[in-house]
Amino acid sequence: MSWARIMAPLAGGTHDADVLKAAVALAIPFKAEVVAVHAPADIADLMPWMGEGFMGGVQITAMDSLKEAAAEGERAARAAAEGCGYGKIDFISLETPVWAGLSMEGRLSDVVLFDTEAARGRGPLAEAFQQMVADEQRPTIVARPGLKADGVAVVSWDGGKEASRAARTALPLLEKASRVVILAAPAASSRTFDPARLQAFFAARGVKAEVELIGESGDAAHLLLAAAQRLSADILVAGAFGHPRLQEYIFGGTTRTLLNNDGPSLFLSH
Repeated sequence: MSWARIMAPLAGGTHDADVLKAAVALAIPFKAEVVAVHAPADIADLMPWMGEGFMGGVQITAMDSLKEAAAEGERAARAAAEGCGYGKIDFISLETPVWAGLSMEGRLSDVVLFDTEAARGRGPLAEAFQQMVADEQRPTIVARPGLKADGVAVVSWDGGKEASRAARTALPLLEKASRVVILAAPAASSRTFDPARLQAFFAARGVKAEVELIGESGDAAHLLLAAAQRLSADILVAGAFGHPRLQEYIFGGTTRTLLNNDGPSLFLSH
């Protein structure tokens, strides 16, 4: 198994270079293409706010300002893509409807990579991150400093649907890892499950994994983060929870804690 296309959404801002650096670090072991996708604010989404109460001249000026900002963002994003020094990179700048284009690029990519700012609900790509994980249900990486594909990977396992989807879709990454550890906290889960079953699933697919039971009790997210730190994990694989139509509750408690705490990079799948 392998990844051939890694998508990196860009906002045309200061974080683009870091996002591309992480995408390239992830792509190199797979010899994969990096698709840098500039996703500007969509004028069509803002039009309803500019209808009633706007005089024609004011509306035109506002539209021109939005178009100018989008063009400036595209230039900055393109410059970041051209300057990343990776041979297999493609640049795409989306036009309205932006979300339709972004979702299509995500569907045609093996994995989508965001930075911590977007994952924590900050910046222009925050909504795109939520929609990509919860609505499009694309395998998504939250890149943090030091991301690498061939480091230590820990897999959160509770036997549930979300965790199993994450474990399956992360297989190409786990095949590259120098060490894979399955982390299970039975006392923190309402399910009955045997992590040795996942270990056997991985082994049948060429991935040698260890099993570690963590904690007698306590919050699952903090148990996972503490174990990941102790194991010097480079990436944590976990199922993501959420409902895209309840924006303030889009991610469950465990996922929210993982996103809002400093720790290893995250591989999420919903």
